[in-house]
Amino acid sequence: MDPATNESLNDEPKLIPKTPLFTRPAFLSLTIGVPFCIFKILFGIQFIRAADIHSQPWFIYAGWILIAWAGVDMVMNLSRAGLDLIGSGNKIEFCSLAQVGKFLGVPLIFLSVDTLITFTIICMALWSGWIVYLNRTEAILWYGATTLNLISLSLVSLWTEILRKIKTP
Repeated sequence: MDPATNESLNDEPKLIPKTPLFTRPAFLSLTIGVPFCIFKILFGIQFIRAADIHSQPWFIYAGWILIAWAGVDMVMNLSRAGLDLIGSGNKIEFCSLAQVGKFLGVPLIFLSVDTLITFTIICMALWSGWIVYLNRTEAILWYGATTLNLISLSLVSLWTEILRKIKTP
């Protein structure tokens, strides 16, 4: 394999872009991070609405904490996307948990924890039945975020496998 051209001596040239779309921070932020923030915001709203329905006043606090956390993460994701688009590199992480992980030297572990929490939120919203507390606009946001998130995760996985297959002799 000639590293300069990414060509095998016996094969046709294989074109691998230096910064493929599906692994760019801007793509990941806008198609995975932002939908995650939307899920957290909407679940926070569901918590607030459930407070009255279930006579649980502490749900209001949990809801506002989720909304505030999602707001911070939304700003981080949009900033990360913007920084990527102007070529300023990885000055911040995708979310607040990953930023804490960066300080501890393990950002991907904390990013994975954030992903686990977000998927748990999605499951809780569905299995609790609270999904019905969303109004029409919120439901459209939920469905849009779900669609965007699932398709982009599939594209990232597909691209990763294609790259792995191309790079493996």
